[in-house]
Amino acid sequence: MLAELRGLNEECGVFGVWGHHNAAHITYYGLQSLQHRGQEGTGIAVTDGKQIHIKKGEGLVTEVFSKNDMDDLQGTGAIGHVRYATAGGSGPENVQPLLFKSQTGSLALAHNGNLTNATVLRSLLEAEGSIFQTTSDTEVLAHLIKRSKRTQFIDQMKAALNMLQGAYAYLLMTETELIVALDPYGLRPLSIGRLGDSYVVASETCAFDIVGADYIRDVQPGEMLIINHDGIRSEIFTTQTQMSLCTMEYVYFSRPDSDLQEMNVHTARKNLGKQLALEAPIDADVVTGVPDSSISAAIGYAEESGIPYELGLIKNRYVGRTFIQPTQQLREQGVKMKLSPVRGVVEGKRVIMVDDSIVRGTTSRRIVRMLKKAGAREVHVVISSPPIKHPCFYGIDTSSREELIAGDKSVEEIRQIIGADSLTFLSVEGMLKALGREQSGGMKGSCLACFTGKYPTERETFAVGTTRGFDF
Repeated sequence: MLAELRGLNEECGVFGVWGHHNAAHITYYGLQSLQHRGQEGTGIAVTDGKQIHIKKGEGLVTEVFSKNDMDDLQGTGAIGHVRYATAGGSGPENVQPLLFKSQTGSLALAHNGNLTNATVLRSLLEAEGSIFQTTSDTEVLAHLIKRSKRTQFIDQMKAALNMLQGAYAYLLMTETELIVALDPYGLRPLSIGRLGDSYVVASETCAFDIVGADYIRDVQPGEMLIINHDGIRSEIFTTQTQMSLCTMEYVYFSRPDSDLQEMNVHTARKNLGKQLALEAPIDADVVTGVPDSSISAAIGYAEESGIPYELGLIKNRYVGRTFIQPTQQLREQGVKMKLSPVRGVVEGKRVIMVDDSIVRGTTSRRIVRMLKKAGAREVHVVISSPPIKHPCFYGIDTSSREELIAGDKSVEEIRQIIGADSLTFLSVEGMLKALGREQSGGMKGSCLACFTGKYPTERETFAVGTTRGFDF
């Protein structure tokens, strides 16, 4: 659903362009298409070949940038960022891109993900004399690069990236080039496209459609791309890779018009709904989905089951994405503002309510109650993903098991709490089958940590971190 209006929040989205005379405006529209990935802050950094100019602030893309701002951001290369605060908390100082200036030049930095060993690295860097200007884990990379004793910037980058643990899709920009890097597990999505003679890079391919770019390919785990006026080249900063793309990108985070590893997200969600119908056949009168991310799965469930799909819940389009609000109180208040039941559809009916996930359960309980108050005779809740039992350390806002209702409660206990007549979750095996990802490894690897507790990265780094012998 609104992934429970709520507690599943992805950290951010990044967009970059190189070699376009209107780079800032292209980035502006790219960020608008990624606005669903974060609404707390946004920024754009632009290079004119001699210096980097930046504008950023708290709020939506349309709120932060005025026409005058865009006119002032002149240059042919740009990177942009939309932010949801997980690591480091809120505050204007944490809005990205971050800009660093030194005698050897400037560096702008945008990051999607979360570094699991950031605290240890930060302590090590501070002990060596670094002074941090933000509380964001993103800043760690800039300090590691600057403290490297290697002579070439690309070698400094590679060494620094090999210090990091966790999830990261990085865009770095100097006055003369754009550098793209993806973590060895490919936990966060990142793709590259072509716009005429220019290159674009984005967290989701839907941004390419908005700006008129053509998709080229996904950035590979452990890969670094260097883009400048000579073209584009690929460098590998580690061969110790294992594709583990976050499965929740398919289930909830990404826009339905995006493609992940060349699979359309809307199609993927329909497949999840169809598989759910096979695993959870229910005798009912109508199928409805919780807008927006669950609609595709609801359509798939209806098609497979033969039960008609109806708009049983309507989303108020003039209310912001309230589930991204940083406090639980604000998220819960948003439910009544966000959704309304359609009495003419649900009254007297046995309703199958399709949702993408249940995190804390509070919103599911309110929606079930809302449907029954509108006259639904029965409400059967079916979830197009397995129970989320384990915290995520890679940039999703579920940092402890205690805040997850499935962390210590059975399906039947959850059903009683939310007040549904029945409750069914999709199986892990069914989810992988629906996504065509039964075979793990290679380009078919998936991160299932929030469902299974099996984390792709080194668990010990969550607590103690690792320096891997970085040479200061």
